Amino acid sequence: MHFAYADPPYFGQGKRRYGAPEWDKRPRHLELLAELEVTYPDGFALSCNPANLTWLLPAATRKVRVCAWVKPYRQLWTVGVQYSWEPVLLVGGHADPKRRPMVVDWLLCKPTRKRGLCGANPALFNHWILDLLGYVDGDTLDDLYPGTNGMAVALDGHAEYLEGLAHAA
Repeated sequence: MHFAYADPPYFGQGKRRYGAPEWDKRPRHLELLAELEVTYPDGFALSCNPANLTWLLPAATRKVRVCAWVKPYRQLWTVGVQYSWEPVLLVGGHADPKRRPMVVDWLLCKPTRKRGLCGANPALFNHWILDLLGYVDGDTLDDLYPGTNGMAVALDGHAEYLEGLAHAA
């Protein structure tokens, strides 16, 4: 199977954090979602901001599952309600109800810090994305926004990661 993972600049953060103002407009995000649905019929995962679910989800034409990366910390900014989770929109993937170990639709782990790029995902998150899609040897995955290449590292070591989980169970 052929999958994709997309972690584009969040809506409203493109110019400020990445020098990419096109991501500060909704149409670019909606175009990406449409491209993913057409180009990756086997499945994909898309990271986004919780505040954007109200306009991203209605634009989906395929069945979407909202998964959650929960971050176990409090930010010290003075805001009313703090975001401590990040949605991952999951479409498709291998459908194996007897798969072991099973994968839950949420992950609790700390984000990375000082990795050279704002928003770099931790290794555990990258493996979780692969697990959500049911990635197995022989599958391929396009990391559309590779950043620090953490997903490539996870892909290289995913078989060993799964082996470790099987032994721990």
